Amino acid sequence: MFFVLSKVIGFFALPSNLLIAIGIAGLVLLCTRFTQLASWLVVTSVALLAVAGLSPLGNALMLPLEQRFPPWDASRGAPDGIVVLGGAISLDVSAARGAVELNESAERITAAVELSRRYPNARIVFSGGNNSLLASDAVEAAFAVREFEALGIAHERITAEEQSRNTVENAVFSRLLANPQPGERWILVTSAYHMPRAMAAFRAAGFAVEAYPRMGRARRLPAFRQDHGAVSRPLTGTGPTPARAAILNQSFTAASIRSGGDKATGRCKCAARPMSRGRNDHVI
Repeated sequence: MFFVLSKVIGFFALPSNLLIAIGIAGLVLLCTRFTQLASWLVVTSVALLAVAGLSPLGNALMLPLEQRFPPWDASRGAPDGIVVLGGAISLDVSAARGAVELNESAERITAAVELSRRYPNARIVFSGGNNSLLASDAVEAAFAVREFEALGIAHERITAEEQSRNTVENAVFSRLLANPQPGERWILVTSAYHMPRAMAAFRAAGFAVEAYPRMGRARRLPAFRQDHGAVSRPLTGTGPTPARAAILNQSFTAASIRSGGDKATGRCKCAARPMSRGRNDHVI
C-alpha cells in the first residue's frame, strides 16, 4: 500500500505534472458555470509553467540538495564495500531492446566502475529492482551486473539486490545482503541531488555508510553585479522541474522514514538474494 501511495503522491509531486493537472482542471471547468475559477486555474497553470521553465528557480532549489554532503574523502583509506543505488538504467527500454540503456543518472554506474578499479578488494552491492506499478519480470540489477562485467568488473565481486522498488527498500535490502561488520567502511554511491534522501533512508535502516555524491546537475546561481545592475542570464539546461520534484520527494520520503521505519517498505522482511550468473539473461 505504501508503495502505491508513494507512486501516486510522487506523480503529483513532480511540478510539471501538478501544474498541467491544474490547467486541465481549468479547461474542464470552462464547460461549467465556474468559468471565473476555470480561467484563473488556466492562467495560473500557464504562468507558473513559464516561470518554472525559464527562470533559475530549479538551480536555486537543487543546489542545497547537491551541496548537503561534501565530496568523499579518499585519504581515510580504502572502503570495504560500495553500495550503488539503481535509477541509472532505463529499464523498459533496456528490456525492449535487450541491451543496457543508461539514462541521465548514468554517473552512478560510471562512479561505481571508477571506484571498483581504484579499490579492487571492495565488495560491490547494486541495489535496484523494478519500481513500476505494472508487473514486469525485468529488474535493473540484472542489467547493471551485465554492464559492470562488460566494463571489466569480475562477477564474483558483484552482489545484485533485485527486490527494492524505492530508496527505503534500497536501504533495508542492501543492509541484509551486505551484512556489514563492525569496523567496516561502506560507500554509498548515488546522484548528488538524491544523496540527502538516500542517507536518511540508510541511517533509518541502521546501515552506516559514507556519502559518495556524484555529478551535480545544478550550476551556481548568477550573482548580482557590483553596481546592482541586472543579473546574468537565467540558467536553464537541467530546468527547475527535477529540482523541485527532488525536494518534494525527499520531504515525503523523510516523513515516511520517520513515521514508518521498516514498515515503510510495505514488503516482507525476507532478504534479497545475490544474483547468479545464469540470471543475467532471462529477464531480457
